[in-house]
Amino acid sequence: MSAVEILFRDDYLVAVHKPAGLLVHRSPIDRHETRFALQEVRDLLGRRVYPVHRLDKPTSGVLVFALDPATARSLGDAFAGGLVDKTYLAVTRGIVPPEGIIDHSLSEEPDRLDSAKSSPAAPQPAVTAFRRLAEAELPVATGRHATSRYSLAELRPRTGRRHQLRRHMKHIFHPIIGDTTYGEGRHNRFFRQELGCGRLLLHAAELSLPHPANGEILTIAAPPDRELARLLDRLGWLAAATGRGRPSLPAPP
Repeated sequence: MSAVEILFRDDYLVAVHKPAGLLVHRSPIDRHETRFALQEVRDLLGRRVYPVHRLDKPTSGVLVFALDPATARSLGDAFAGGLVDKTYLAVTRGIVPPEGIIDHSLSEEPDRLDSAKSSPAAPQPAVTAFRRLAEAELPVATGRHATSRYSLAELRPRTGRRHQLRRHMKHIFHPIIGDTTYGEGRHNRFFRQELGCGRLLLHAAELSLPHPANGEILTIAAPPDRELARLLDRLGWLAAATGRGRPSLPAPP
C-alpha cells in the first residue's frame, strides 16, 4: 500500500499528500532509505513523473510532480520565479506575535556530501510571512518556568531557501517543535514522551500555482494527517488548523 495519497491529477500534473519521514527522491545522504515519494507516485500512476519542487523528509503535505518534461519546465519556472504561493502550518515553542514578516537573509546550507573546502555562499534574501492561529499554555515545566507555552502558526515563505521556515522560526526565538537541527531538545522530548508525537510539526497545507496549460490559479490543499490532527485536536487547535473561522494571511509587500 502506498504511503502517498493523490490530492489532484489531470493530464499535466499530479499532487500528492507526502507523509512525514518520506524522502521525495533517492539521495546519497540517506543511503539506507528504500522508499521515495517519486517512486510511489510513479508506481501508483504506472508512468514516469517529474519532480518540480521538494519538501524536506520530515515535512508532510502537498507535493507536486509533472507528468511530462514540458510541464516540468513550466512548473519549475513558476517555483523559481516566485509565482507559487505556499502555506504551511507549524507548531512552535512560545507564543508567536499575532502576525509579522521575517525578512532575514540566509546563507545556502551545503549538503553533508559537499566539500568542506567549499567557500561559504553569501547570504541570500529570505522572507517569510506568519500569523498566529492559536496558542496554549500547558501546566508542565520544561525549563525554569512552571508552564510551557506553544503556538500554532501559519507560515508563508516568499522565497525558497533551504530549511527557510525552520531557520526563520529559530531566528525569532520560536523554533518548530520536533526540529532536531534548529529546535530545542527539551520541548521535542516533551511532545514525544508526553504527547506521543515525535515528528517535525511542519505541514505544507496548501499550494497555489498557475496551471501550465492555461495559467489559471490552481489551489491544492492537504488536511493534517491522522497523527498531526490527533495532536492538534488534543491541544484544541484542530478548527484553527483546518481554516474554520480563520482569516487569510496577507502576502508581504
